[in-house]
Amino acid sequence: MIVDDYEGMRRLIGQCLRAAGLDLVEVLEAENGRDALVALRETPVDLILCDINMPQMDGLDLLRALRERPATRNTPVVMITGDGGESRVTAALRAGAGGYLRKPFSPEQVKERVLPLLGNMV
Repeated sequence: MIVDDYEGMRRLIGQCLRAAGLDLVEVLEAENGRDALVALRETPVDLILCDINMPQMDGLDLLRALRERPATRNTPVVMITGDGGESRVTAALRAGAGGYLRKPFSPEQVKERVLPLLGNMV
Protein backbone atom coordinates (compact mmCIF):
# COMPACT_ATOMS: atom_id res chain seq x y z
CA MET A 1 0.00 0.00 0.00
CA ILE A 2 1.19 3.49 -0.84
CA VAL A 3 -0.16 6.32 1.32
CA ASP A 4 0.54 9.87 0.13
CA ASP A 5 -1.65 12.90 -0.44
CA TYR A 6 -0.16 13.54 -3.92
CA GLU A 7 -1.19 11.22 -6.73
CA GLY A 8 2.04 11.91 -8.63
CA MET A 9 4.12 10.82 -5.65
CA ARG A 10 2.08 7.63 -5.26
CA ARG A 11 2.72 6.86 -8.92
CA LEU A 12 6.46 7.61 -8.53
CA ILE A 13 6.74 5.33 -5.48
CA GLY A 14 5.04 2.52 -7.41
CA GLN A 15 7.48 2.99 -10.29
CA CYS A 16 10.43 2.90 -7.87
CA LEU A 17 9.12 -0.33 -6.33
CA ARG A 18 8.91 -1.94 -9.76
CA ALA A 19 12.33 -0.60 -10.77
CA ALA A 20 13.71 -2.07 -7.53
CA GLY A 21 12.68 -5.49 -8.79
CA LEU A 22 9.54 -6.09 -6.74
CA ASP A 23 6.92 -8.18 -8.47
CA LEU A 24 3.82 -6.23 -7.49
CA VAL A 25 0.59 -8.13 -7.87
CA GLU A 26 -1.63 -5.32 -6.61
CA VAL A 27 -0.86 -1.90 -5.17
CA LEU A 28 -3.45 -0.22 -2.98
CA GLU A 29 -3.32 3.55 -2.65
CA ALA A 30 -4.69 6.01 -0.11
CA GLU A 31 -4.54 9.80 0.11
CA ASN A 32 -4.19 9.93 3.89
CA GLY A 33 -4.02 7.78 6.98
CA ARG A 34 -7.76 7.74 7.53
CA ASP A 35 -8.43 6.37 4.04
CA ALA A 36 -5.62 3.82 4.52
CA LEU A 37 -7.18 2.48 7.72
CA VAL A 38 -10.52 2.03 5.99
CA ALA A 39 -8.93 0.17 3.06
CA LEU A 40 -6.88 -2.04 5.38
CA ARG A 41 -10.04 -3.27 7.10
CA GLU A 42 -11.01 -4.94 3.83
CA THR A 43 -7.67 -5.89 2.31
CA PRO A 44 -4.50 -6.97 4.12
CA VAL A 45 -1.17 -5.88 2.61
CA ASP A 46 2.43 -7.06 2.85
CA LEU A 47 4.00 -3.60 3.07
CA ILE A 48 3.03 0.04 3.57
CA LEU A 49 5.00 3.02 2.27
CA CYS A 50 3.62 6.13 3.91
CA ASP A 51 4.31 9.85 3.75
CA ILE A 52 4.74 11.44 7.16
CA ASN A 53 3.10 14.78 6.33
CA MET A 54 -0.50 14.45 5.12
CA PRO A 55 -3.82 16.14 5.86
CA GLN A 56 -6.63 14.53 7.89
CA MET A 57 -4.42 11.83 9.44
CA ASP A 58 -0.66 12.05 9.07
CA GLY A 59 1.74 9.16 8.74
CA LEU A 60 2.75 9.07 12.40
CA ASP A 61 -0.86 8.83 13.54
CA LEU A 62 -1.49 6.12 10.96
CA LEU A 63 1.56 4.19 12.13
CA ARG A 64 0.42 4.35 15.76
CA ALA A 65 -3.06 3.16 14.76
CA LEU A 66 -1.59 0.29 12.74
CA ARG A 67 0.50 -0.87 15.67
CA GLU A 68 -2.58 -0.94 17.92
CA ARG A 69 -4.52 -3.28 15.60
CA PRO A 70 -3.71 -7.00 15.78
CA ALA A 71 -4.21 -7.41 12.00
CA THR A 72 -1.61 -4.74 11.13
CA ARG A 73 0.64 -4.80 14.18
CA ASN A 74 3.45 -6.56 12.30
CA THR A 75 2.93 -5.12 8.82
CA PRO A 76 6.21 -3.51 7.70
CA VAL A 77 5.94 0.25 7.28
CA VAL A 78 8.47 2.50 5.54
CA MET A 79 7.93 6.18 6.24
CA ILE A 80 8.64 8.80 3.58
CA THR A 81 9.62 12.34 4.46
CA GLY A 82 10.35 15.44 2.47
CA ASP A 83 11.55 17.52 5.37
CA GLY A 84 14.85 17.22 7.16
CA GLY A 85 13.24 16.96 10.60
CA GLU A 86 15.14 14.26 12.42
CA SER A 87 12.62 14.35 15.27
CA ARG A 88 9.79 13.13 12.99
CA VAL A 89 11.94 10.31 11.61
CA THR A 90 13.02 9.33 15.11
CA ALA A 91 9.40 9.39 16.28
CA ALA A 92 8.41 7.13 13.36
CA LEU A 93 11.14 4.62 14.14
CA ARG A 94 10.18 4.59 17.82
CA ALA A 95 6.54 4.07 16.88
CA GLY A 96 7.44 0.95 14.92
CA ALA A 97 8.43 1.99 11.40
CA GLY A 98 10.77 -0.49 9.75
CA GLY A 99 12.67 2.26 7.96
CA TYR A 100 12.36 5.55 6.15
CA LEU A 101 13.11 7.25 2.85
CA ARG A 102 13.92 10.91 2.31
CA LYS A 103 12.59 12.64 -0.79
CA PRO A 104 13.99 12.61 -3.39
CA PHE A 105 14.88 8.92 -3.41
CA SER A 106 16.03 6.46 -6.04
CA PRO A 107 14.89 2.94 -6.91
CA GLU A 108 18.16 1.71 -5.37
CA GLN A 109 17.31 3.39 -2.06
CA VAL A 110 13.81 1.91 -2.17
CA LYS A 111 15.27 -1.54 -2.79
CA GLU A 112 17.76 -1.09 0.06
CA ARG A 113 15.01 -0.14 2.54
CA VAL A 114 12.16 -2.36 1.39
CA LEU A 115 13.62 -5.76 0.46
CA PRO A 116 14.97 -6.55 3.95
CA LEU A 117 11.50 -5.90 5.40
CA LEU A 118 9.85 -8.35 3.04
CA GLY A 119 12.22 -11.21 3.83
CA ASN A 120 11.15 -14.38 2.06
CA MET A 121 8.07 -12.77 0.44
CA VAL A 122 10.20 -11.43 -2.43
